[in-house]
Amino acid sequence: MYLLITTLVTFLTIYSYLLITRVLLTWFPQINWYNQPFAALSQVTDPYLNLFRSIIPPLGGMDFSPILAFVALNLVTNLLSNPYLLRLFGAF
Repeated sequence: MYLLITTLVTFLTIYSYLLITRVLLTWFPQINWYNQPFAALSQVTDPYLNLFRSIIPPLGGMDFSPILAFVALNLVTNLLSNPYLLRLFGAF
């Protein structure tokens, strides 16, 4: 069970870095999202971001949905990496 949880935490951490990269690259309007490697990055991150875009629509041309996406991802990562909570739920 420990190996599964550490693998999941590692995956979520890597996914967080991919999301940060995706959000930072949106500041450069000349990037063509249909060319590789940007298309692959978009295909991996956009489904998760679209969940939050349906909750928070863009306000004044600004997309605040990545903030909520980062909060949710960090919350799950922190909960999974907390050994006290894992013992409470019987994971160890």
